Amino acid sequence: MADLARQSQSLGTRPALLLIDMINAFTDADSPLGSESDAVVQACVRLQEAFRARDLPLCFTSVVYSNDGQAKVFRARLPALNMLIEGSAATAVDERLRPRASEPVFAKQYASAFFATGLDQWLKDQSVDSLVVVGLTTSGCVRASVVDGLQHDYVVCVPREAVGDRNSDAHIANLHDMHAKYAEVLSVDDVIRTLQGSL
Repeated sequence: MADLARQSQSLGTRPALLLIDMINAFTDADSPLGSESDAVVQACVRLQEAFRARDLPLCFTSVVYSNDGQAKVFRARLPALNMLIEGSAATAVDERLRPRASEPVFAKQYASAFFATGLDQWLKDQSVDSLVVVGLTTSGCVRASVVDGLQHDYVVCVPREAVGDRNSDAHIANLHDMHAKYAEVLSVDDVIRTLQGSL
């Protein structure tokens, strides 16, 4: 069955860069939660630099647990999540993407960056009208955040080189599905050209 007809959408005048779970636990290939993601990190660095150069907002998420009662079912299903303890090196943003003081890191316990966090209010406070969503993993927290971004009425863009997954088939399938229904999937170069040309 063919995909539904869709209408392309462009970034607005005030996009934000949302870096999903670019933390040591996910970017370190030797971590139980990690994968080989150096190319994803470098793509995120390029976008980070482009947004900073234009004084556009950017923010991060990290999965963080401060007590055993948080996300009990999720953690029981995926026991490796139990390493994501508040204050641990595992939950820190990868040093290559170090946040500035003005760039918040939203702690979350589930997949979506929007669920039970202050993200949406922060975006509204920054007058954001669209999102560029990057990070890890494509089939998990990136996809959940993209869907919720749409459900909060933001135009969403996903630069394909700036997201990654442990499973290459899941990565490809989820990029296809997000582009078909929820977001614009473009190259990093295309996103940067858009920032240069229209903002």
